[in-house]
Amino acid sequence: MEEKIIKWGILGTGGIASAFVRDLAFAKNTEKLAVGSRTKESAAKFAEEHGVSRAYGSYEELVQDPDVDAIYIATPHPFHKDNVFSCLRAGKAVLCEKPFTINSGELEEIIQFARDQKLFLMEAMWTRFLPPIVKVKEWIDSGEIGEVLLVKADFGFRASWDPQGRLFNPELGGGALLDVGIYPVTFASMIFGTKPEKIVSTAHIGKTGVDEQFSILMSYPSGKTATLNGAFRIGLTNDAYIHGTEGYIRIPSFHSAKSAFLHKDGEEVESFHDDRKSAGYAFEIEEVGRCLSQGLLESPVVPLDESLEIMKLMDEIRGQWGLKYLFE
Repeated sequence: MEEKIIKWGILGTGGIASAFVRDLAFAKNTEKLAVGSRTKESAAKFAEEHGVSRAYGSYEELVQDPDVDAIYIATPHPFHKDNVFSCLRAGKAVLCEKPFTINSGELEEIIQFARDQKLFLMEAMWTRFLPPIVKVKEWIDSGEIGEVLLVKADFGFRASWDPQGRLFNPELGGGALLDVGIYPVTFASMIFGTKPEKIVSTAHIGKTGVDEQFSILMSYPSGKTATLNGAFRIGLTNDAYIHGTEGYIRIPSFHSAKSAFLHKDGEEVESFHDDRKSAGYAFEIEEVGRCLSQGLLESPVVPLDESLEIMKLMDEIRGQWGLKYLFE
């Protein structure tokens, strides 16, 4: 089936929006058509920098553009719910940056609305589509490391102290779990599913009232466990390990993986390297195009029910810390 050209609108003009629109050049059957911001000046500057033909000084003008097929939402996560609703009400397909929303209640609302209106909706979990991660899934599914029993994944970096910045500000949904923690939590879900039998977690709550560092232990049936760490005040290795009864897999910088290594009996027996020129967002962009061309309302790789269950897991983890945002 020949895929049609998907004309993209970009909602938001921050750093992630810039990275996304640059990768549109590497994705097949796409066109960067329009950008919307809260001001005309910001939209015009973004459009000039990235070669986007239409610039709108409001999000509403963007979503009402009749030529836009799909909209990528690149705003901070407390605004995702309202932004998604705005796009869906205008009849647009939506790719929303992770985390989808602040909590599972918000996500349930937008999923139900999208399904009622029969519109495409997907969380931008780009890691799932990276070639090394696809290869890792193939190794696991073919039994290369036997039965998988342990997953370890870390993602952390050191951010400069900025109490008003997005990471530190509770009014912007700051905190390590929602920002970086979704990567290891989603990675564990990819391997073991979304139904751990038990979750034990701890976090360091910083001066601004958000989690700056956390550790999570999740246990699953048959002795399977996942150990996950995240932080934005300390740098971590950002590697993931998948241990099975017959070997293990190592993925350096797993969230943006460019390589993966298969080990058996203590020896490296196979490796996979991705020489892509794009940052890696092009693969999720192409997934949206494939789904729309086939008339699908959600991605089978990142299904909405899984996104919802992951958000419920993160709700439970935050609940263990007693961390609730004032606007919830």
